[in-house]
Parts: sequence; C-alpha cells; structure tokens
Amino acid sequence: MHRLSRERGSALMLMPAAVLILVVLASIAVDFTIVRLGVRELTALADAAGNDAATLALARAGFDEGTVTLDERRAREIVAATVTATASPVDDIVVVDVSSTDIDGAPGVSVTLTGTVDYVFATALPGAPTSQRIEVTAVVRVARVDP
Repeated sequence: MHRLSRERGSALMLMPAAVLILVVLASIAVDFTIVRLGVRELTALADAAGNDAATLALARAGFDEGTVTLDERRAREIVAATVTATASPVDDIVVVDVSSTDIDGAPGVSVTLTGTVDYVFATALPGAPTSQRIEVTAVVRVARVDP
C-alpha cells in the first residue's frame, strides 16, 4: 500500500497529546489515592480516640452495682488529648462530636472527626480545588468482661 507523503508523521503529532492525557489521568489517580489515605488515617485516629475514651472515661460510680456508664465530659477531654498527641498527614483535624451511645444494650462512644487533605497535583490546574474536607465517625462499644 502506498501512502501519500503529506500523511507521513501524522500519528507522531498525536503522541504529545496522548502523553499529556496520561499524565493528567495519573495525577488525578494520585490525588484521589491521597484523599483515600487521609480517610483511612482519620478513621484510625477516630477509632483510637474512641477506644481511649471508652477505656478511660468509664464512670467509677457504677462499678459496684455492675453497671457501666461513660462520663461524657471526660470522654471529650480524652478524645481531644488523643487527637492532639497523634501525628497525622491530615491537616486541621477538628473534633466535631463525642457522645455516649447505646449499642445492643451496651454503652459505647461515638467520635466524629473532620480534617483536610491537600491535593498534590490538582494545585497545578487553574480553578481546581487545592484540598478536600473529610469527615469520619467511629463507634466503639464498651465490652464488659466478667471475672
């Protein structure tokens, strides 16, 4: 088959566009992965703070009667201390809510945190957001262990 000389190299002109598209798609994938990592890190922090609160904020008054209740004020203090003491890649972490809850008849703690995850590549695109706000909630059940 004989090609016309004016068609030579026309496919070569599409290569820079194809490479640019691949780079943009890869940068979107990286930014979404960073956000997903931020959600996982914030979820782990909420779980840890909830575990600390469920363990350390038990009201001592009910121990003799065999009832377990949580001191909500103490739970809030413990969650705030856990969040402050933990290094995290998520920025601007805020404790939104710490409350006691009932899970299948057992006391529990619900912890809601928000934070900001910065994009890496989206900042290079004009008009694109530079970060994403995320919110997670962890619910921890206080398990009663009979001696």
